[in-house]
Amino acid sequence: MARIYDNIESKFVSGLQDLITDVGIKRVDFCVGYFNLRGWDLVVNQIDQIPGDYVYENDQQMFRHCRLLIGMHQPEEELVRQLYSDEVIPDAAYVQQCKLEIARDFRKQLLLGMPTKRDEWTLRRLSAQLKEDKVCVKLYVAHPLHAKLYLAYSPDSNRNKISAILGSSNLTYSGLTKNGELDADIENNRDLEALADWFEDRWNDRFCIDITKELIDAIDNSWAGEEVIPPYYIYLKTAYHLSADARSGVKEFTLPPEFQRELFDFQQTAVKIAARHLNSEKRGGAMIGDVVGLGKTITACAIAKIYEMTYASSTLIICPANLQDMWDKYRKRYDLKADIMSIAKPIDVDNARYYRLIIVDESHNLRNEQGKRYQNIKALIERQDCKVLLLTATPYNKDFSDLSSQLKLFISEDDDLGIRPEEYIRELGGDRAFLQKHSEVFIRSIKAFEKSTNLDDWQELMKLFLVRRTRTFIKDNYAKTDEATGRKYLEFRDGRKNFFPERKPKAIKFDTVPGDQYSRLYSEEMIGMMEELRLPRYGLSQYEDTGKTANASTTDKHLLENLSRAGQRMMGFCKSTFFKRIDSSGFSFLLTLYRHILRNAVFIYAIENKLPLPIGDENQLPEEWIEDQDVNDIFSSNHEDGDNGDGMIDIPTDMKVYMAKAGDYYNLLTQKNNVAWIESTYFKRTLKQHLKQDCEQIIKMILLCDRWNPQTDQKLNQLEVLLNKTHKGDKVLVFSQYSDTANYIYWQLRKRGFTHIDRATGGSKNPTSIVERFSPLSNKADVSAENELRVLIATDVLSEGQNLQDAHVIVNYDLPWAIIRLIQRAGRVDRIGQEAEEIFCYSFFPAEGVEKIIRLRTRLNARINENANIVGSDEVFFEGNEQNLRDMYNEKSGSLDDDDDNDVDLASQAYQIWKNATDANPKLKQIIPALSNIIYSTKKTDSAIEDGVITYAKTHNDYDVLTWYNSKGEMISQSQKKILAAMACKANEPAQEPLENHFDLVKKAVDGMKQETTNVSGILGNRFSTRYRIIDLMQHYYEQPPTLFFDADKRQQLKLAIDDVYNYQLLEGTKFILGRMLRTSTNDDIVESILEMHKNGTLCRIDEDRNKQKDPTIICSMGLKEVKS
Repeated sequence: MARIYDNIESKFVSGLQDLITDVGIKRVDFCVGYFNLRGWDLVVNQIDQIPGDYVYENDQQMFRHCRLLIGMHQPEEELVRQLYSDEVIPDAAYVQQCKLEIARDFRKQLLLGMPTKRDEWTLRRLSAQLKEDKVCVKLYVAHPLHAKLYLAYSPDSNRNKISAILGSSNLTYSGLTKNGELDADIENNRDLEALADWFEDRWNDRFCIDITKELIDAIDNSWAGEEVIPPYYIYLKTAYHLSADARSGVKEFTLPPEFQRELFDFQQTAVKIAARHLNSEKRGGAMIGDVVGLGKTITACAIAKIYEMTYASSTLIICPANLQDMWDKYRKRYDLKADIMSIAKPIDVDNARYYRLIIVDESHNLRNEQGKRYQNIKALIERQDCKVLLLTATPYNKDFSDLSSQLKLFISEDDDLGIRPEEYIRELGGDRAFLQKHSEVFIRSIKAFEKSTNLDDWQELMKLFLVRRTRTFIKDNYAKTDEATGRKYLEFRDGRKNFFPERKPKAIKFDTVPGDQYSRLYSEEMIGMMEELRLPRYGLSQYEDTGKTANASTTDKHLLENLSRAGQRMMGFCKSTFFKRIDSSGFSFLLTLYRHILRNAVFIYAIENKLPLPIGDENQLPEEWIEDQDVNDIFSSNHEDGDNGDGMIDIPTDMKVYMAKAGDYYNLLTQKNNVAWIESTYFKRTLKQHLKQDCEQIIKMILLCDRWNPQTDQKLNQLEVLLNKTHKGDKVLVFSQYSDTANYIYWQLRKRGFTHIDRATGGSKNPTSIVERFSPLSNKADVSAENELRVLIATDVLSEGQNLQDAHVIVNYDLPWAIIRLIQRAGRVDRIGQEAEEIFCYSFFPAEGVEKIIRLRTRLNARINENANIVGSDEVFFEGNEQNLRDMYNEKSGSLDDDDDNDVDLASQAYQIWKNATDANPKLKQIIPALSNIIYSTKKTDSAIEDGVITYAKTHNDYDVLTWYNSKGEMISQSQKKILAAMACKANEPAQEPLENHFDLVKKAVDGMKQETTNVSGILGNRFSTRYRIIDLMQHYYEQPPTLFFDADKRQQLKLAIDDVYNYQLLEGTKFILGRMLRTSTNDDIVESILEMHKNGTLCRIDEDRNKQKDPTIICSMGLKEVKS
């Protein structure tokens, strides 16, 4: 009786193995519809045991062990065509197409599932059997052939020379072991001979093509091939994939001729990568964030020109007011069809002309999403539906929200970015945990990234938008080396060399003596008095009389709420400003005290006259809301130097002086637009008392400082020495944080006989013209020797966007609390075109040392943070960075460099790795892309800590995930930059034997990715969330019986809407509308709106791909193996 194999009661694989290994069997023939390479594992050993025998094929005697005929591997469209054709006669082209298709199909097979050591051994053994002619494979292409026949020949047998199994099982792992099948032994000799003849006829058919060589190539060129892959190839394959967008941009765009002549290679690359980002339908914008001095402006001009020539369109350039003239020069120089607007000037959104591209220069100034100028520019971009290019050397300051605010100028909160904050999701425990915590946040939106504080998440996000390189990166990858000096340089098209200068930090140490005016400023007594100030104007909410505000208008209540939120924060800001003004100069500090008393006096005047109190726009008390007329009085026409005839500068210490001015200033404020008003009667009497007490305290501080004497100002005196002796004849750029200090220095130096000197502050009408007089060469300006400046005193209004490289000496008159400010200042002169070998960056320190300054800053910083978070501004305090101050004090080389290569965007870094490698060996351009996925190699590491495996895979939505596990299976890192650095190796790096658990660690990495992507429907969040409340409301309605106004059809539509809201997230705009309606509208109106939204497709974000196959794709893996010397 025939044996039956159904993979339920009896496994077909056992019957097949018995068939092959039966006594006397010399060769086998298999005919199947489909063949799975990994399924060969179940018969590989049995095939090796077959001795082989001769057989005639088309009158030729061939020695065979195993012949395998495959019938269903044909091009898909041909299978369909043959179903509807009476007769198909394959031609030579079709046969070749089939060969290519089968090769592709088998290569794809090898990329499915997880690689294992057993699979690798099996595939290598199959390749060997194919090469040794133990296995021959043919593809039957005359027509689809779905037969499953397994024949075994024992020619020396006296009983059955042929054995066979016929049925439904393909030669695949599932067909042999898992699928429900029906296979049976054939015992009748006549039937067996007929089946053997049937096989021979098809094997020898002229449209049965030999694909043995194609199978060998597929295996040998896969991850399972015998050839050892160099670690360098894995490194380059990773860089190749990570740089995909950058490479596409470089190929896709051609620069206009004038920019090809003028731009360096690194600038041209930036243009092409940024243009690629801009052209992406999914992105809408890009950001060029190269560090100061690398030519962002001219790069942006090239992009604008590309858009102008490609689309016959215009560009709008939005920039700080002080940079408008500079941009106008570039517009004329390159004949750009562009309009230029100040970032502070309101734009008429409805009537603005159409721009295809909007460039926002110094975009980090647009970090406050609630600000009027931000909202105005965002509204314009939304209305225009244009592309946006952001330019900034400081993409973010202290918080990643700085980045998201800039990106949200052109990304809506509903946009599907295609990527997710994977690190944050992983930290929470996967998709489900994310939605439990953030039920109303779409996981692939900018809002999801805003929940993450993980650097890797933000770097992955910015890879879509950012182009950022540092000087070190440019020097390492684009610069040449001068053989004579060893210095790095860039070469202009005309052969001129642009050398990279060295930044030399220099400390100017001025003497102080106990009791002098400087010592009094920094005394414990002064700091103590400063800390005792109540600052009631900044804490108005503490004085609110709730009995009187209970009946306040809605507008007033909103103002009071804003005061409460801003108060503590602004109090900290005010105290930090006091101390920073001390750091700047005693003169500026005294002016700050003067203004503070005057502002208090205005409040006291309002309270005494029962008038409204002036408060600032956007929840702040603006420091500029009192005109600096008194400052100008100090620099009166009679005494330009600000003294009273004896060289001393006086600040009033009589409160009557301030009260006499208060009324005039109050009236002046009523004419300003940026001031809001709140009734003074809303506040307790203690407000006036504390205002007066603070005024008395500040007057004591003024008296402690005493009259300011410029002649004994040691900082000013040392600056004079530097200008007259140390750098006599050199151009010198002096920076201060404050215009008061800049004006003070300017007038005092003028009095001391300095000519060819000017100042540039926020109040300067045309800073660009001042810059041209100071640095005519770098700005290509025609300036006479008489009008040219040698000394320029400036605030940080010039620390952005200006070319000042005619100078190579910078003086930081005061030390900003943000090291980035000092680096930006150095970048004003350390720019392309700088000819000096060294750039000197001077900073002032008391001769007694830097530690006192550090102690005072630390003390003040701690006090501020006791009450509130520091105001988010450029002034990131030296938290944990006291070493920066010490390094500058000790003139340590490199302390002012901006060369953190971790700051380079990943796409640029990966592209440069690829470009450098292919420039050195062009053959790699063909070798690396041809490498199969899943390939691996192992390189040596000297550290036991690094011992492990790095896996590079892509998620189903093309998100790059690099994971590094140590040999014990413990996570080392998922930082793409850190991992790329760990993979780095040279072309001659030898491959090591792989770790025993290499494939296990690859599986662990991929399994981790799978586990984090789960079905997350039905997570509604807390019961107060909009989604939860909407579901609750709809369920209630659905449970009611139909009525005249809510019939069965509407009830069914509501059921579909309920299902969608339950399974998918609400669109961001919809959530806002429904949230508002829940507070203000009737239930009937809400349900009607929901049904309308559902009908129009504006209710939920429907994820069409949610149920599709989502297994990650393994690109490659690299083992790191400790090799002890």
